[in-house]
Amino acid sequence: MTENNERFLSYKEAAAEALLMAMEKDEKVFLIGEGADNIEGIGGHILPAIKKFGPSRIIDAPISENGITGFAIGAALDGMRPVLLHHRNDFMLLAMDQMMNQAAVLRYASGGRHRIPLTILSLVARRPGEGVQHSHSLQSIFAHFPGIKVGMPACAVDAKGMLLSAIFSDDPTIILEHRHPTLYDKKEYVPKQYYETPFNSKIVTLGQDITIVTVSINLLNALGAWRELIADGIFPEIIDLRWLRPLDIGLIVRSVQKTGRLLVVDTGWKMYGVSSEIIAQVCENAYNLKFPPRRITIPDAPCPASQFLEKYYHPSAQDIVKTVREML
Repeated sequence: MTENNERFLSYKEAAAEALLMAMEKDEKVFLIGEGADNIEGIGGHILPAIKKFGPSRIIDAPISENGITGFAIGAALDGMRPVLLHHRNDFMLLAMDQMMNQAAVLRYASGGRHRIPLTILSLVARRPGEGVQHSHSLQSIFAHFPGIKVGMPACAVDAKGMLLSAIFSDDPTIILEHRHPTLYDKKEYVPKQYYETPFNSKIVTLGQDITIVTVSINLLNALGAWRELIADGIFPEIIDLRWLRPLDIGLIVRSVQKTGRLLVVDTGWKMYGVSSEIIAQVCENAYNLKFPPRRITIPDAPCPASQFLEKYYHPSAQDIVKTVREML
């Protein structure tokens, strides 16, 4: 504990604190999901909430993604603030009808009379053996639809603040956590008090040579690359995207107008992805590019289950270092 009331918490501990804090703040907040009352708290994630509130506000649901999403939407329409737990973002595809044909459009279709304060909390799993049906990173699909917010925290501070922002927003919001141990167990100072992360991106390191926009866990890769690049006299400006929708394109454009170069590092595929959208909008709004924008993504192929192949599948700090040097 420090004098300014901050503690070292891991990413998962910070998110667990946010869930507990939201439930303490507003009795309308409840959790629902498949295995939500599991004694292990879904990897420890909701264990503090389980211990305090139990089954009265933590509902174990059957394996029916579309059904429980519809239930949660109905509860939100009735004034509750449900937090819906989807264990894998891969299987959120089974709930696309409820998420995008209902939750995302009802406020618009009702002329603003209906609001849907629904939070969908899911994860991107990245570890050997997860295979092709448990390793997707589907944020670009979800962010394609207007009417729904999408966020991907890249640090413990935002794991707490973005989840609280989502829960107390009046719009449906998807939070995708990346549960690779290098991020999920990483500790940093996290304020003890209640706070919300604003719906914008943030500059993590100032620089003048190149703008690197990162998504989720790739912020750690970019910071690893930064340490190597500055030793060579190259100073990147690193931006943590945080929110994919709304997209803080103004911050990115201003950075690129200063540096003249753009590299986007995403956890998803290249085709029709987040990196494509950012580069397109920058090219539409920035006029001083010194080098064609580049992007680093996962390959356009399903994720291998083999531990020997999986480590080559995801972007790395060395991928970023190599690409930056090519661009300079």
